[in-house]
Amino acid sequence: MTVAYPFTAIVGQDDMKLALSIAAVDPSIGGVLVFGERGTGKSTTIRALAQLLPKIAAVKDCPYQCDPQAPSKSLCAQCQNTSPLKSHKIAIPVVDLPLGATEDRVLGALDIEKAIHNGEKAFQPGLLAAANRGFLYIDEVNLLEDHIVDALLDVAASGINVVEREGLSVRHPARFVLVGSGNPEEGELRPQLLDRFGLSLDVRTPRDIPTRVEIIKLRDAFDHDPEGFSKRFSRKEGALRRKIDTARTAVDAVDIPTEILEKAASLCLELGTDGLRGELTLIRSARALAALKGQDVATLQHLKQVALFVLRHRLRRDPMDESSADARVERAIATSLS
Repeated sequence: MTVAYPFTAIVGQDDMKLALSIAAVDPSIGGVLVFGERGTGKSTTIRALAQLLPKIAAVKDCPYQCDPQAPSKSLCAQCQNTSPLKSHKIAIPVVDLPLGATEDRVLGALDIEKAIHNGEKAFQPGLLAAANRGFLYIDEVNLLEDHIVDALLDVAASGINVVEREGLSVRHPARFVLVGSGNPEEGELRPQLLDRFGLSLDVRTPRDIPTRVEIIKLRDAFDHDPEGFSKRFSRKEGALRRKIDTARTAVDAVDIPTEILEKAASLCLELGTDGLRGELTLIRSARALAALKGQDVATLQHLKQVALFVLRHRLRRDPMDESSADARVERAIATSLS
C-alpha cells in the first residue's frame, strides 16, 4: 500500500489546506479549485486529505456507498428494495478522474463481461458512483475534454447520475465534492465548470528561504522512510481528523447573525457577482470555518477569512479596471466588511 504524505506535514500552503478543510467540513459548499505553478504541492495536498478524512456509515455491499440514515428517495434502487439495511464504516471516497477517461468509465456502462459470459444486462458503475458522498479529484482540470465536462455539469447540478444506453436505464445518487487542480499556463477553465467550484485559490512556490529549506528537509525525510515519517505525524493527523469530524457534526448548529448575512450581500453587490450563489457559498464557508475553530457563531472575521476563496473566480471582467481579481476582492472586503 502506498503511503501518502501527511497533510499536517505540508508547510507553506496554509490557504490550500484551509480551503480543503472547509470543504471537508461542509460538502454543500461545492468543490475546490487550486491553480498554480508545477511543483507547488497541489496534488500532494489533495491526496493527503484522503487519509485524513473521518470514516462514514454506508450501506454494506452497496456500490454507491448509500447513507443508511438517508430518506428512501435519496437511496439507489438496490437499497430502496432492501430491508433492513446493514451498514458499516468506510473511508470517505477520494476518486481520481484521469484526463483520458472515457464517458463510459466516468458515468458507467453495460458490464461487458456479464453480458458475454452470462447473457445478462448488468450495469457497471463508473467513477461517479465510486465518488458518491466523497471527493472527485481531477488533476489538470482545465485540460478535461468538453464532453466529460458536460457530463460532470449535469450530474453536479442534480446529484443524480442517469445512464440510458445499450438497453440500460439506471439512476443512482452521485453527490460529490469536485476538487480540481491545474496550471493556468495550460489554458482556462470553461465558465460553466468554474462556477461549480465553491472555493478557488492560486498557490505559489514559497519565496522565503527558511520555508523552502523546511519543505526540502521534510520531503527528503519522507522519501527516505515514508512509514517512519508518517508515524512522526500520526498524532497531529489524528488530532486534525477529530477536529474535522467534530466540525462536520456541529456545522449545522452554527448561528449566522443577520448582520453577517447583510455584510455578505453587501460584499457581493459591490463586486457585481451574478445570482445568489456567491452569498450562499460565503455564508456556508464562514459557518464551516467557525465550526472548524470550535465556535458556535459565525463572525465578521470568519467572513473576511473566506471571502477571497469564495469570490475571486466569480467576478465579471471589467474593461475599466485592470486590477487582478484578488485585488478587486480585497478592496471590496476593506470597504464592505469594515
